[in-house]
Amino acid sequence: MESPRALGFRMPAEWERQAATWLSWPSNRALWPGHYGLIPAKFAEFAAAISRFQPVRVNAAGALRAEAERELRAAKADLSVIELVDIPTDDVWCRDHGPIFVRNDRTGEVALTDWEFHGWGGKFEASLDNQVPAAVARHLGLRRFAYPFELEGGGIEVSGDGLLLTTEAVQNNPNRAEGRDDAAFHAAIREGLGVDELLWIGEGLANDDTDGHIDNLARFVAPRRLVAVTEPDRASPNHGPLRENLARLRATRLRDGSSLEVIELPLPAPIRLAGRDLPPSHANFLIVNGGVLVPTYGQATDDTALGILREVFPGRKVVGIDCRVLLIEGGALHCLSQQQPA
Repeated sequence: MESPRALGFRMPAEWERQAATWLSWPSNRALWPGHYGLIPAKFAEFAAAISRFQPVRVNAAGALRAEAERELRAAKADLSVIELVDIPTDDVWCRDHGPIFVRNDRTGEVALTDWEFHGWGGKFEASLDNQVPAAVARHLGLRRFAYPFELEGGGIEVSGDGLLLTTEAVQNNPNRAEGRDDAAFHAAIREGLGVDELLWIGEGLANDDTDGHIDNLARFVAPRRLVAVTEPDRASPNHGPLRENLARLRATRLRDGSSLEVIELPLPAPIRLAGRDLPPSHANFLIVNGGVLVPTYGQATDDTALGILREVFPGRKVVGIDCRVLLIEGGALHCLSQQQPA
């Protein structure tokens, strides 16, 4: 079978036009110790915010449907653009267990790529999650390209025109890479997502359950322009790794000899929940049609980050959403969602 790239497919950048955003309704109380009661309403708040910009498709199987409908009404979501889909999941992290969509610019066809997902290197049960891309393909009637490698949507960031940025901390972690043919894995990324160049930085945030997803660290905001989180406090365990990541990004030279423009984004202070210091990040924003939804944390960095993102996305409405409670399971808005391109 020819690869998506050979057929003319590529993974669009997030700022390109979208048909919908996919979410997966909260379903596993054990993953939210002491806080699960707060999660459905917060999740509905997020879905409602997206619905004001574009359609939303929510995996909410069986008995979850009634709860989802109730919470979405309470959140004043636009129910006319929300579809509840009977696809079961192990929990909410649709960025990682959902499909990674690709589009053919010659024909307009949208297809999806289906990669292995095993709970961030085996940290939680993900057998239902791993079946989500195939179920979405059936639901939408889309062509599906399956790959035998672990690849999480939160672990990659694309420019839409050939660049993919990721972290060594995730892709080279033995919990994902042990026994893997690295050359075949890199080739699969290039051929599956229509990528020309793989760009790398090193470590992720301290106490990040994903081991260092890129969507907490650095995000493309235009084809050669990124925001990257920084920590000036030398006492922070994030200071050194983020300084090194920033230096690597600024030293990067692309095949055509050009460099990347990198804009610094402040890192909030850790938030203590469930006995752990958890890593918030404003970089975990979600781009939607006409808008950008940005995680906030009740800290001074909120206004600074919102201001920076308003400057880099001048044609979009930038909206802050308090994500403190979501951190208990390690993520925020981008982690919860997956875009389906138009």
